[in-house]
Amino acid sequence: MPEATQTPSTTPPAARRGAASAKSEQRIRDILRVGREVFAEKGYEHATTIEIAQRLGISEATVFTYFRGKRELCVRVIGDWYDEIIGAMAAALPADGTARAQLAVFMHTHLRLFLIQGTGLCALVLSEGRSKGPGLGDAIKPLQRRYTVALMDLLARGQQAGEIRTDMPLRLMRTMVLGPMEHVLWEAVAQDKPIDSERTAEALVQMVWAAISAGDTEVQQLRQLRTDLQGALTRAG
Repeated sequence: MPEATQTPSTTPPAARRGAASAKSEQRIRDILRVGREVFAEKGYEHATTIEIAQRLGISEATVFTYFRGKRELCVRVIGDWYDEIIGAMAAALPADGTARAQLAVFMHTHLRLFLIQGTGLCALVLSEGRSKGPGLGDAIKPLQRRYTVALMDLLARGQQAGEIRTDMPLRLMRTMVLGPMEHVLWEAVAQDKPIDSERTAEALVQMVWAAISAGDTEVQQLRQLRTDLQGALTRAG
């Protein structure tokens, strides 16, 4: 009886690698999606890679094929979340307009985005971002700094346009913008206290703008004109 011969695969190696790569990418997306759900529901400390695997119907070892552990997975989840928020903020901020209008967009968008998927990830970021131990603080801080670039830019442009006071450091003004919003978000997540993000944001905009505004620009222009005239008269005399 002749020996059976094995029919070689007709699928090119490149195509097989492409199929395997697509499957791996989909697996990563699934793990990140479910990981976001679990971390949002349970926080970092109580979330486990076992539960993430069980919800997906895979083994924990499969999770570890793509992520070295819970911390790496959580950092990726938070990083992806920040990428989404940064992209949405960039799309929302107007290319031009007054500093107050841009600040209003930033503050309204900030509160809405941080609460858009419930308070779970927001609570995770707020709590872990303050941690100094072996948690996620070191990984979250660079994300927070990258996120606040847009705020620092609009504040700096407002100063250059004469709309925002220049006798106050930008870092302090950044804190004046983000600090009250963080307090509001803490109330929402820690006390499970629902908030009207639009009304709250508008009230915060009015409060912050009163503190950082350069005042009536027309009055400032008249004062500057008077100073210039006095200087010219002094030089002429």
